[in-house]
Amino acid sequence: MSFTWPLDPQDLFAERHPQMTLGLPAAEVDAVRAAVTEMWPDRPGGWVHEWSALAARHAAAGRHREAAQAYGWAKFPSLADAPKRTALARQIEQYVLAAPGFPVEFERRTVTVPYRGGTTSLPVHLMAAPGLPADAPVLLASGGVDSWKADLHGMWEQLALALPVRLLLFDLAGTGETAHLPMTPDGGAEVIEGLIAFARTLAGAGGGGGNGSNGGGRVGHFGISMGGYYAARTGLTGTVDAAVVLGGPVERSFARGRGFAFGMDGIVGNALGFDAMPGPAAREDAFAAFDLRPLLDRDANGPMLVVNGADDVHVPQHDTLVFTGRRDTRVELVPDTGHCAISRFGEAMGLIVPWLRATLVG
Repeated sequence: MSFTWPLDPQDLFAERHPQMTLGLPAAEVDAVRAAVTEMWPDRPGGWVHEWSALAARHAAAGRHREAAQAYGWAKFPSLADAPKRTALARQIEQYVLAAPGFPVEFERRTVTVPYRGGTTSLPVHLMAAPGLPADAPVLLASGGVDSWKADLHGMWEQLALALPVRLLLFDLAGTGETAHLPMTPDGGAEVIEGLIAFARTLAGAGGGGGNGSNGGGRVGHFGISMGGYYAARTGLTGTVDAAVVLGGPVERSFARGRGFAFGMDGIVGNALGFDAMPGPAAREDAFAAFDLRPLLDRDANGPMLVVNGADDVHVPQHDTLVFTGRRDTRVELVPDTGHCAISRFGEAMGLIVPWLRATLVG
């Protein structure tokens, strides 16, 4: 199920320009911005058309990594119609073609996990620094409702080269290549629990106790934006050995009466599985189930690092600061930046990488 909704594409450029220029030259992004006049129609001036034209030029020149980035923006912000789904398929195709040139080891694999009394399968990407021991600790990592595993390649590459861990990259339920499953609190968490169990087998569970090259089954979870919500769940329940929550909504984000900015109401509505824009009551009923207050009231968490920008328009400061004072928990608000500290991302990574090195690797 999916739907389109009224959305001014220039609002997305205004919000996401710093993110767009992380993987593509600013001049190219600005040229697409000048050409785009409408969001959904697949024709000249349309978002999908103009981003896909840029991607196709990169692909024809053999610049597959840049092509994957541009197709990633073509399918942004949601798989709301057929042209968006086509753009995602082309992004993955170009990303796999680019993989032999990555400075990291890369493998694309399909993993089957338990789901609602049966099983479900989803593609995942495994990434590691060259020569990393096969049984090194594993770090699950995901983006949120609109930025997915292939979109964030530069970030994952940076982590893989900085840490002696293997990254297991996936899309949340309701998004990307896991869009066949609706995003729900428990269903999405069940998929991640299955991935954690798989990760423990990769990390040498059952042997070695975590010393030397043997990961001892140690698994961490790094979630960005809505991915941070699920990382907060695994951290609060102690399901993983280290949890990093970057810009994650956990409580007040799901309160009744809260609005959405920059088209996020339609993005979230698609991820939740609605087939038309939900009204406020339906959206709030669906969102209320995500509230992590029951877990926040417990004292079962493992080591956690909770980070966000101080000026986030999507996630209230409360949802970061609510972790202050918990045991085994570090809380950081990065000043003068917004959601997930994207405009000061180097500072955020300067907190995250050393913490993971000390906590997950030891």
